[in-house]
Amino acid sequence: MTTRPREVVGPLERGLAVLEAVAAGDGGRRGLGDLARTTGLARSTVDRVATTLTVLGVLRAEGRDLLLAPGAAGLGNAYLDSCGLPALLGPHAAALAELLDEAVSLALPDGDGVRFLAQANRRRAVAIAFRPGDLLPAAGCAPGALFAAGWDEERWAGHPDDAGFRTRAARARERGVAVDDQLIEPGLVSVALPVRDPAGAVVCAVSVVSHTSRRDAGALEALALPPLGDTVAAMEAALATGPDRAVEPDPAAGPGGGVGVGTAGFKEELGSGFLQSLARGLDVLRAFGAVRGPARLTDLARLSGLPRATARRSLLTLCHLGYVREDADGFVPLPRVLALGHARLSALTLPEIATPHLVRLVRSVRESASVAVLDGDDIRYVARVAGSRLLHIDIVVGTRLPAYATSMGRVLLAALPEAERDARLGRLVPEALTPRTLTGAGELRGAVAATAERGFGWVEEELEEGLRSIAVPVRDGAGRVVAALNVALNAGRCSPEESLATLLPQLREASGRISADLAAVGRHAPVPTA
Repeated sequence: MTTRPREVVGPLERGLAVLEAVAAGDGGRRGLGDLARTTGLARSTVDRVATTLTVLGVLRAEGRDLLLAPGAAGLGNAYLDSCGLPALLGPHAAALAELLDEAVSLALPDGDGVRFLAQANRRRAVAIAFRPGDLLPAAGCAPGALFAAGWDEERWAGHPDDAGFRTRAARARERGVAVDDQLIEPGLVSVALPVRDPAGAVVCAVSVVSHTSRRDAGALEALALPPLGDTVAAMEAALATGPDRAVEPDPAAGPGGGVGVGTAGFKEELGSGFLQSLARGLDVLRAFGAVRGPARLTDLARLSGLPRATARRSLLTLCHLGYVREDADGFVPLPRVLALGHARLSALTLPEIATPHLVRLVRSVRESASVAVLDGDDIRYVARVAGSRLLHIDIVVGTRLPAYATSMGRVLLAALPEAERDARLGRLVPEALTPRTLTGAGELRGAVAATAERGFGWVEEELEEGLRSIAVPVRDGAGRVVAALNVALNAGRCSPEESLATLLPQLREASGRISADLAAVGRHAPVPTA
């Protein structure tokens, strides 16, 4: 670490220390007292940092613990968008995984470790669980030997020769290929080649990863090396003719392409409890996502909506902490940005993402709320929070109900291509669950079509007498409907018009928040190829 510059922004430095400590905790969770001990910060300082990061959606509080929130994914996404390697090389990795029927990963050096950027997985019982942002010691994996092949004597002098690592690095330098025979963990084998930029510098490594239940290291090398070499050639050609410097901004970006979150209101509301300089520093870090390659100070200031001097102080702090590097052409984010929870966040499931929003919705409307997915001709509940009223709907996660008679089912059916929707409805033999259940083929097609047109589902005492349900779609980052969100209530509690006026806006707001979180954590998620 270099000498601490006078311009370092203290709140940003302390905020990133807290965020990285939470990310390193078990399951992306850390208690407030534990954070104070781990970071060496005063408990009052940790509390102010926690308040700021929670308001910004980067962390969330659960009792006396802090957890990573999907909003933190925007930081790692900014690095991955800026470096451009997942978008540029990821499709080649996915094609190789499809060809070999094995997992393929992209990784790059990060200090004395190897940071994974992208993973093309295969769907099987013994799965390879690397995620974007995962860090491994260089001595324990094939890419590490490739990267260490270029180390000088000064670098080796400060690194222990763990388990013959230097010998493996020398062999990788001689052969141009590295093999991991169960170094990471028993049963896991891989073969890796370096990927070079047009100047000949190694920018990353591509690995084919398998399990000894399928083939040993020698068999994997014999199988994978020729197509792996072809893939590296294609990747290097892609690097030579890469996209322009400007890239599309993250969908979470603010108006006009800026990424600032508008913190003035938070400062007015919370006063000294809100660390505005921490929020501004995170805005600068997120701004890298709108520029491919080195970014100029003026561009980062404009994108973050900050004065040039303020952005520069944030950048000097980020450089001092090892998240950013200043080059002749501008500022470049470094892989350490991924240590801010990206691996954990990229593994979040739909229920984990949706549940905090369901809790918030239920507190507001006092009725039960759920998220379900389409599973054959049924819906399957994947997340649920019961209402606070004495009389509430009693359904548990995992429950399956016929899609045709539920508001969530009609939302999910309405999102299908018309031909598939008609085929599903045509093969149904609906049962009249109540006197009001729609069972005719024409009636159901009309109800689903009406749902598609108005953008929400409505079922009045069709599933069960006395039960009313309103549902809206939940979308992923590509705009696809992946789930439905509903509120269910006693139909006698108020009129249909009152229910719609009260609940629909809040349902849509909650759905929008869940969808935004899905887009953030899924932007660079591992690619399942089959």
